Amino acid sequence: MTKQKIQAKPAPRKKSTADISASAVEAPRFVCVHGHFYQPPRENPWLETVEIQDSAAPYHDWNDRITSECYAPNGASRITNKQNEIIRIMNNYARMSFNFGPTLLSWLSDKAPRTYRMIVDADKVSAQHYSGHGSAVAQVYNHIIMPLASRRDALTQIRWGIADFEFRFGHKPEGMWLAETAVNRSVLDLMAQEGIKFTILAPLQCARIRRLEPPVTTASKPDLDPVAAAKSPAAPGEDTWIQTPNANVDPTHPYLVKLDEGRTIAVFFYDGPSSRAIAFEGLLNSGENFGSRLLAGFHPASPGDPEVAQLSHVATDGESYGHHHKHGEMALSYAMHWIEEGGKAKLTNYGEFLEKFPPKWEAEVAEDTSWSCAHGIERWRSNCGCNGGKAGWNQEWRAPLREALDYLRDATAPLAEQISKSFFNDLWTTRDAYIQVVLDRSPAAIIKFFADHAIRPLTENERVAALELLELERHTQLMYTSCGWFFDEISGIETIQIIAYAGRVLQLAAKLFGPAGTALEAEFLTRLARAKSNVPEMGDGAEVYRRYVTHMKIGLEQVGAHYAISSIFRAYPEQGELFCFDVHREGQEVFNSGRGRVALGRALVYSRITEESEELCFAVLHLGDQNLSAAVKAYNSTDPAEVEAFATFSSDISTAIRRANLPEVIRLIDRFFGETAYSLTSLFADEQHRILTSILNQTVSEMEDSLRKIYEDHASLLHFLTESGMTAPPALATAARFAINASLRHAIESDTFDAAVIESLLGRATADQIELNTTLLGYTTGQRMKRAMIRLEAAAEGDPSAVDALPTALQIAETIHKMPFEVSIWQAQNIWNDLLRRSDNNYWTDEWKEGFKKLGEIMNIKVDQLVIEEGVSIF
Repeated sequence: MTKQKIQAKPAPRKKSTADISASAVEAPRFVCVHGHFYQPPRENPWLETVEIQDSAAPYHDWNDRITSECYAPNGASRITNKQNEIIRIMNNYARMSFNFGPTLLSWLSDKAPRTYRMIVDADKVSAQHYSGHGSAVAQVYNHIIMPLASRRDALTQIRWGIADFEFRFGHKPEGMWLAETAVNRSVLDLMAQEGIKFTILAPLQCARIRRLEPPVTTASKPDLDPVAAAKSPAAPGEDTWIQTPNANVDPTHPYLVKLDEGRTIAVFFYDGPSSRAIAFEGLLNSGENFGSRLLAGFHPASPGDPEVAQLSHVATDGESYGHHHKHGEMALSYAMHWIEEGGKAKLTNYGEFLEKFPPKWEAEVAEDTSWSCAHGIERWRSNCGCNGGKAGWNQEWRAPLREALDYLRDATAPLAEQISKSFFNDLWTTRDAYIQVVLDRSPAAIIKFFADHAIRPLTENERVAALELLELERHTQLMYTSCGWFFDEISGIETIQIIAYAGRVLQLAAKLFGPAGTALEAEFLTRLARAKSNVPEMGDGAEVYRRYVTHMKIGLEQVGAHYAISSIFRAYPEQGELFCFDVHREGQEVFNSGRGRVALGRALVYSRITEESEELCFAVLHLGDQNLSAAVKAYNSTDPAEVEAFATFSSDISTAIRRANLPEVIRLIDRFFGETAYSLTSLFADEQHRILTSILNQTVSEMEDSLRKIYEDHASLLHFLTESGMTAPPALATAARFAINASLRHAIESDTFDAAVIESLLGRATADQIELNTTLLGYTTGQRMKRAMIRLEAAAEGDPSAVDALPTALQIAETIHKMPFEVSIWQAQNIWNDLLRRSDNNYWTDEWKEGFKKLGEIMNIKVDQLVIEEGVSIF
């Protein structure tokens, strides 16, 4: 069963809006919790997809894992009673303030649509709570350190961030989060020019403050105590700047920063100590302690201004709530519930507070500072000492890495400007608008984009070149993602990722700019070689590029080779998708001879990103297991000679196969294609993993059968040894452990769930002291319960094939209670809650409702006390 760590008291009577408003008038105290939810882009730059990451197992990749641990749970967080029963499921995003990285939202919309909808819906719901102000805040597009960006790139980051926000949330953003809160006056001015009203910074980023308006009463000299001065009005006519050293700034109200040409922007400096306690000091171990700490952020009201509004607010990485701190999302939901339902303060977001209580103080920011580097912004360009803590390592590689990327950006810019004149009036204006294509790559959207921005109708080849040019520009943005400098080592996965983006820039530059573009790589690698690795065998950044990035570069031929090889193991439709490519099969034949198999075919490969396309023909020879080779080359279906040559080749292959003459098959393939340059290692990571697993399944199945037989033949002996207190021989113990775990996994995954078999296996594991793989079994069981609930959804919608879904779900839920390991049924509980709030459940029978209610209770939901935030309960 899920272990819920955060205890909560039964919910008190929910206050009415009038109650809360009255409380706010008497004691105008407001609380805001901001979460910065972000992951670096992890997509393969050539495939536009996140490939499998073994370090995130049993999940597919780290985005997948963190979604399960954090992003999804915050959309449906639990509040429990003293009996650890769920009494409320709430969307934290609707009560807090939050920003999501645009590249992360793009991944969520594609791979975790239910979570994505929770986030987008929360912004709408929060606007209802907070006077029309949604809680979502925009973010600079791909987490670039803005003070280190060129003005042109900084503008693109802001404009892309705003456009992405409008696309997803349906309205303009009021605020914008800066990557690592890295800031200077110039960046703030660019944000203000684009209509951004506020941002959120660390207290140490405030340089000085002063009163904006004539004060009401006399107070002590403000320069004696900056915090006291910020809490009290200054003397009449006093406009002296007050320095705020050591983060000594009052965070309970906003500040106005005056910029050029009359522009201004508001800044909220968050409560530093409380934010650190959330991230690093275990504050999320208790929801009530968290709530109390937020209330402690208020200071006594000034005698001369007793009703001045105060805002207690914190800002941390959103991943604190569930990923870095298990069940941290429950601490957050309970803290907000405890504060609001108890009338202790009013929850708000920055937009609402700013509208109701405009700044009365002016501030100037400390130039070139951030929240995660004590040295300003040096973490992203020098060996400043801020690192992940690896003893003996240095970060001297940071400066040459940035210099190499700056070289690549600056060297490609004039070349790009020159070639763009054939397509667009202004490259940089067009680049800013290109975000609309990134967000919607449908043919209609691309047609509209060219209609709006091309200087004339472009030919097919010109459209390809224009799109490749804009993709080059997109990757010059992605290669500056801040995570590449954050940690200890240039060969770390985050740094490899940004170097890979640079690799894509170099590939496109060579294609677009001819010899001038081709020459860029040598100089780039010369500069990158100055970035020395801490790992002796790695050498330097140039070796990192050669070892990890060079083999990633692909063209349409490599995509065709992947398609050809994988078609041996799976049936593709005639028109299918392969990552960011479309593949149209124009013909395929498969010949078998014993364990050998030959596939011949022709296909058209088309890039949905650049519209580039190529016809290819291929041959694949599979001799069983991993023994496979493939050949691919360009093919022109409009050339009669090529058509005839391929037809003759196919006929000859057919003859050789009929004669079981595999050596002749190999000679024919080599003669037609020239070489067989591809093998299983040529497959992209996910497909390689899938196919190798498929190949291994038969072997693993045979091993499982053998080990299971060994165990079954000697189970009584093992049991006798256990009862006698004797240690089983290692070979027998290994066979038993493997057999029991494999049998349990198969029983749990089976479509026909047999609780008796599972309980018997668990009993044998206990009796014979067999160690269970609790992590894998817990994950497998959670996924099986989710499958059962998805089937229950189908039953609730009247699917006759799912008539037994409710009894099955009940049986699985009851069995989970008996399992001696933790099982996350979070997703199953969410589906149950979604079904409960349905408006189309009038046809449910009383018997079905009773079973459904029992299911909720078994899944630890206190059905009779459950607070429904939206929708109507069937009970």
